[in-house]
Amino acid sequence: MTANELARSYLQKAQVRLEMLSFLHERGAWSDVVREAQEMVELALKAMLRQAGLDPPKWHDVGPILLEEAEIFPAALQPDLARLAAISKRLRKEREFAFYGDIDFIPTREYDQADSVQAMADAAFVLSAARNFIVGTN
Repeated sequence: MTANELARSYLQKAQVRLEMLSFLHERGAWSDVVREAQEMVELALKAMLRQAGLDPPKWHDVGPILLEEAEIFPAALQPDLARLAAISKRLRKEREFAFYGDIDFIPTREYDQADSVQAMADAAFVLSAARNFIVGTN
């Protein structure tokens, strides 16, 4: 398997997760949307790194790597790198709370429809950027 094939595989997995977000949103599972959006964003950004010839690290927020390695991405993607990194950072911060919560943070109470809508919009933006980059380089 080549890095490009693996990148496309990640992209396919991210696409399925994006579709799943609507299912969760329609059922009012706001915290689950936030958690799964993080997973989707992570996959899509790691797909971009693989497509660019980098081996992504095993941690969740790879946004800083996008910024550090900005020169390897095409000019058309440059204006979006900061937003992609910011989305990754924000959702990474929410990852555990959205899934597990804490004694004073009940995920099903703390997240609302607006959080869900924002997570879905951010996930869609990241997937679109990843798709454009990966498909455009093949």
